[in-house]
Amino acid sequence: MSSGTGGDYWKDKALPSVFKHELLKRYLPQFGGMTGSRSRDKRVVYLDGYAGEGRYENGEPASGEIALRVASYFGAHHGITLECFFTEAQPKSFERLQKVVESYRARGVLAHAHRGEVDGVLDSVIRRAAQQPLFLFLDPCGLALPQDRLVSVLQQRPQAKPPTELLMNFSMMAVWRLGGHVRSPKGNERALQRFDAVCGGTWWREYFADATASSARDGAAEDAIEAVAAEYARRLEKHTGMSVQSVPVSHSPHKRAVYRLVFATRSPYGLWVFGDCVARARDTWWQTLDSREEESSGQLSFFSQTPDPQEVEDRAVLAIADNLEGLLLRTRRPFKLVDHTLEVFGSFYGQVTEPVVRRAVRLLHEQGKTPSNGVGVRRTREITVRPQNLAA
Repeated sequence: MSSGTGGDYWKDKALPSVFKHELLKRYLPQFGGMTGSRSRDKRVVYLDGYAGEGRYENGEPASGEIALRVASYFGAHHGITLECFFTEAQPKSFERLQKVVESYRARGVLAHAHRGEVDGVLDSVIRRAAQQPLFLFLDPCGLALPQDRLVSVLQQRPQAKPPTELLMNFSMMAVWRLGGHVRSPKGNERALQRFDAVCGGTWWREYFADATASSARDGAAEDAIEAVAAEYARRLEKHTGMSVQSVPVSHSPHKRAVYRLVFATRSPYGLWVFGDCVARARDTWWQTLDSREEESSGQLSFFSQTPDPQEVEDRAVLAIADNLEGLLLRTRRPFKLVDHTLEVFGSFYGQVTEPVVRRAVRLLHEQGKTPSNGVGVRRTREITVRPQNLAA
């Protein structure tokens, strides 16, 4: 891993990693299943660019072993080969990673561990995946790859097939720290230039230029951090032509995000399934948070920080039904849900799972606003919603 993984990092999984790894554990099998069954030789290529040790000291799987478990399952049950590449620069972490990788290689998993920075193997992995689906997981504890490099890699891949997707850690703490350098007359220009490369220009500095008044510094800086993250995602989307979503990850509710997971895809199915997986991973994160708070206090908490799932879903059903009705009024023609993911979920994207959308379709049907009710359609995303004046 990059800097920032010393001390007790590998003893146990911190709350941000609970969410991140739960999301990876849920989404990677979906990506492999959706793409691998139709790929050449039923192969999928996966790169974990900052793999660390692969496993925590308490035996819990980290990102490396999560992918290896998925690869083992696919090979045994679906005849799909998930070829895994892992890179790690720190010698001690690499030695432990290599042992984990070798244990799965002995079981027939096609996996490779490389000591060094991800940029050193990126081109060879891209060549290896020339005719196969590719999933890039880039999870540095420090700064990400320069955006120009990342964009160049993604642009090398075809616009349609084979599929390419990215899940990347964009450090909000790094933005916070470097924003301080912008505001300070003693700021480290070399560090600023490194982040210029990550962002693909100096544009990000402008967000901190006005956050200099001491009385408003913290609030203005927090706004600047969020603005930089949003603009980074927007620029990545513009330069790659991919759909990009940015998910905040924090230690606890109501605290500043420590990083954002930036997801990029060219597939409407990828966008839909990712949102569903985010919502499910978030549920696990909430449950883990409550559990750890009870353990630390030694008593049952009667005032959980977890929002009432039923209340959230009920509000989402009403909002999504309104979104569906708006789409029908605007298009005046049938549409498949998966083709309008962000418009369908609206502000509840990544907050609720896909069964909530099915409930919204039924509600719209009961209100007499569509003949579609979703009955007989196995996957919610495949439901076609029709205007009331058209035959089902």
